[in-house]
Amino acid sequence: MPNYDYRCEKCGNVFEVFQKMSDAKLETCPEPDCDGAVKRLLGTGAGVIFKGSGFYQTDYRSDSYKKGASKDGGGAASKPKSSGGHSCGSGCGC
Repeated sequence: MPNYDYRCEKCGNVFEVFQKMSDAKLETCPEPDCDGAVKRLLGTGAGVIFKGSGFYQTDYRSDSYKKGASKDGGGAASKPKSSGGHSCGSGCGC
């Protein structure tokens, strides 16, 4: 659930409310003896990181994986090593 910032147009009070996205906007100031109209302020939001199945696994690799990949010469992105005069590098005789 997000936090929403509001500002009272009558008394200038700025406050934050923890609401569901489906909740109705507040209309009046919560300060006692004010009852002025409030306006929801635009926020910058927060950075979102998606982890789990359905997202790129390589986006958030652990430090140990990155160290191991750099020792192998770049991991899966590196060129296969040529040995025995053929392109696969496994000695199959292709």
